[in-house]
Amino acid sequence: MSEIVLAAEAPPLPLRRRRLGLVPWLPALVLLTLCAAGLFAPLIAPYPPLQGSLGDKLLPPAWLAGGAWTHPLGTDLLGRDILSRLFYGARTSLGVAAVAVLVSGTIGTIIGLVSGYFGGTLDAFLMRLTDVALSLPLILVAIVLVAALGTSFANVVVVIVLLLWPRYARQIRGETLALRERDFVALARIANCSHFRIIRRHILPNVVPTLLVLATLQSGYVVLLESTLSFLGAGIPPSTPAWGLMISEGRTVIETAWWVVVWPGLAIVALVLSGNLLGDWLRDRLDPTLKRVR
Repeated sequence: MSEIVLAAEAPPLPLRRRRLGLVPWLPALVLLTLCAAGLFAPLIAPYPPLQGSLGDKLLPPAWLAGGAWTHPLGTDLLGRDILSRLFYGARTSLGVAAVAVLVSGTIGTIIGLVSGYFGGTLDAFLMRLTDVALSLPLILVAIVLVAALGTSFANVVVVIVLLLWPRYARQIRGETLALRERDFVALARIANCSHFRIIRRHILPNVVPTLLVLATLQSGYVVLLESTLSFLGAGIPPSTPAWGLMISEGRTVIETAWWVVVWPGLAIVALVLSGNLLGDWLRDRLDPTLKRVR
């Protein structure tokens, strides 16, 4: 009976092969398009992001009555072109995600490698430090930083790094605990390799696939987090185009000018969903336990 239950729960091997071999082209295309829009925003945006005209405020999208093709997606409360602000908002959100993921991943990886490899008292101390970091209330920390230093790109990155590095540290520590007991690490110790060399040459390369998956999955989360903080007024300053700020500014007119909120909201959903789908696929591709399936 147990064999029948297990057979019913496990997906057929051909189905697993198809799922692992199918590259998510649509999410990859969406991410590539958004990255290109942010990177080349100064070249492809029809207008500067802060340029507005009160005479053109709250124009609907071009295909609706009262719209104009000079502003394809409409304008906001100050008459600024929404399409242009979406392009520049992609630059802001992706910039925050890139810097935050890089810094938090570096910090978390170093702590995880050191903690998992050496163990003992150092491991206990670093993991308690990780627990403290995980217990920090994000919104409260953001509000305190804003009150002390003001809203800025750097403050948003600091808050997100404080939230993200413990996740990397936990995951990398678990991988390191398993890797340090492997035969190739024991042989390196017998060969009188230094601890730094063992970590750099034998353990770190084996955790890179995990880092790639974590970075891909966390990028969408960072974008969502930055948008949330900006919406609450504890993130990107109002003078900078950002998707969260666009939603915050348009929430008062959502009943009469839905386009002010819908377009940045769809951009956030597309970016986060595409990042998650690509991260799930990458995790399946890099998981060594599924090599036999492929």
